[in-house]
Amino acid sequence: MSGTFRIEGGHPLNGTITPQGAKNEALQVLCATLLTQEEVVIDNIPDILDVNNLIDLLGCMGVKVWREGRHKCHFQAENVNLEYLQSDDFKRRASSLRGSIMIMGPLLARFGKAHFPKPGGDKIGRRRLDTHFYGFTRLGAKFDYDNGQVFYTVEADELKGAYILLDEASVTGTANTLMAAVMAKGDTTIYNAACEPYLQQLCKMLVSMGAKIDGIGSNLLTIHGVESLGGCHHSIWPDMIEVGSFIGMAAMTGGDVTIKDAGVRHLGIIPLAFERMGISLEINGDDIRVPSQKHYAIESFIDGSIMTVADAPWPGLTPDLLSVFLVLATQAKGSVLIHQKMFESRLFFVDKLIDMGAQIILCDPHRATVIGLNNETRLRATTMTSPDIRAGVALLIAALSAHGVSTIHNIEQIDRGYQYIDKRLNDLGAVITRI
Repeated sequence: MSGTFRIEGGHPLNGTITPQGAKNEALQVLCATLLTQEEVVIDNIPDILDVNNLIDLLGCMGVKVWREGRHKCHFQAENVNLEYLQSDDFKRRASSLRGSIMIMGPLLARFGKAHFPKPGGDKIGRRRLDTHFYGFTRLGAKFDYDNGQVFYTVEADELKGAYILLDEASVTGTANTLMAAVMAKGDTTIYNAACEPYLQQLCKMLVSMGAKIDGIGSNLLTIHGVESLGGCHHSIWPDMIEVGSFIGMAAMTGGDVTIKDAGVRHLGIIPLAFERMGISLEINGDDIRVPSQKHYAIESFIDGSIMTVADAPWPGLTPDLLSVFLVLATQAKGSVLIHQKMFESRLFFVDKLIDMGAQIILCDPHRATVIGLNNETRLRATTMTSPDIRAGVALLIAALSAHGVSTIHNIEQIDRGYQYIDKRLNDLGAVITRI
């Protein structure tokens, strides 16, 4: 549901919150249900727009879907309707959801054929799909692109294992190639594979279905093809992007928040990156407490040069959190260079932060220098529009800390990635009204 948030800023967040299941993992493992005709049960599914749209799409494709509550679902892809993939309804649904591109690998593996329209999704610059189709063609598939219909098709009489060196460590590209390879004849090696926790979880799910995969958690995967896969029960890990977002919200509002069941051992460098921004974190088992801080100072490098926060393939810092670090830096003591390497339009929301009084120099589409205000001058409330999921949450964080009442339009972008975000934050003391 699209609409507007009205946010009364200046209320510290206090209390306990539990992160949802990981959106990026959910999109992968939901597509993997197409690999078998047996029942697959998935638990801890986030109740968000992108994931619900993908579940609806699977249902339209003929997959039997039975919800056991909002966060647990049964899938059985016994009778997949391949003719539906040529319909206008499929084109409309699939093109609006970028993550659904990952149905192609399972369909190619099981049925030898897959169609897909050019996907939409976030407005964060070009997100090319070459890596996906390179992986498919290396396995022996024929690739065709209909420029008039803007439609991709891959076909194969038989997929054969191959050595595949990916040109980029694409998460979705690795997932698609991996799912295509699990039932290919012979062995497949994927080098420069993405190794994010989402991929590790997908690999573990596939293994529980009967796949044979070596090197899980590394950038070198070896897949020994099997005849068929069976059903399984899979539980999705906590969403590390939501964990990072909550840390940013707590710090920016000066609150005291405990994030329960945060999946600490799967967060990689994220806690360290926040500590370098001057944020105190107390980790107790699988919980993270962000205690109240009036001021936080950005570290500098050993030689005194300005701190750079940049995204990188896992185990580097995920690009999905850079917008949170950018808005967090606006009230820090010190300066930082935010370098968004992977996407060329993700920093264009900073003009709204500048309108709110932040001191930011946008160097180019990939880099922004932030001069922190050290909480001596609060951001001003303003009216904004959310361009994508992650920028939308960064603007929400800014509004929560600002002086006055802000409005954020196009909140469908935020709902795509964060479940019941207004209600959950209001339970912590925020004042957010959905219009």
